[in-house]
Amino acid sequence: MMMKHKAFLELKEILEEKADLYNRLTFIEDDPISIPHLFSKKEDIEISGLLTAIISWGQRKTLIRNAREMMTRMDDAPHDFVLHHSETDLRRFQHFVHRTFNGNDCQFFIRRLGEVYKKQESIEHLFARKSGSVFDGIVHFRQVMFDSEVPPGTSKHLADPSAGSAAKRINMYLRWMVRNDARKIDFGIWKSIPMADLMIPLDVHSGGVARKLGILQRKQDDWRAVEELTGFLRQLDAADPVRFDYALFGMGVNEKLSR
Repeated sequence: MMMKHKAFLELKEILEEKADLYNRLTFIEDDPISIPHLFSKKEDIEISGLLTAIISWGQRKTLIRNAREMMTRMDDAPHDFVLHHSETDLRRFQHFVHRTFNGNDCQFFIRRLGEVYKKQESIEHLFARKSGSVFDGIVHFRQVMFDSEVPPGTSKHLADPSAGSAAKRINMYLRWMVRNDARKIDFGIWKSIPMADLMIPLDVHSGGVARKLGILQRKQDDWRAVEELTGFLRQLDAADPVRFDYALFGMGVNEKLSR
């Protein structure tokens, strides 16, 4: 994207200021990331974070409440639960609902995570690709998770960037697991994926702000828009472009912008 140097510097100053404003511990309380912050064990953080990210759409208070309910039904020990649950234990999720995510979906992901964690200590390497591409990592993770019989409709809960999806929720999850800075909002527990490779978790809030600021031209919130916006943010900070997610999302949720 071509932009005059003065305008570029002004935008950089704005986004730096807003990233600093919103990338603070106070961000956690009203954000879905508050759920994995309930845990200290790596595997619990991974699993609670993934299940929370999967249902992270709609009203934030509702999704945080429902994600917390999932953890309660897992005895607040998600790693132990996915490894050792019985079919009787899974019945407690039969009537769980968050928007279009239902009990069958929840039971599937718990079963599948149990199968995966019985083979390996972490799901990190399922995302880490030799290509260094987050796109390839998400596609591979999705293939692994759905490498068994999948209930009708469940596959829609893991976005597919190869079909053009912006994959907002899974990119957000990767930000949680990979980013590591002094603020400690994100966890930084995955070391095999560089922060530089992360892609922006594009949604209606961040996309709307980016378009008003003139740093995103594409009108659809799809993977091409993710690439366009992340490419611009890498000009601001090549090592950690996704820290500006705090700026764009925070401005979108909390501030009214005029064109």
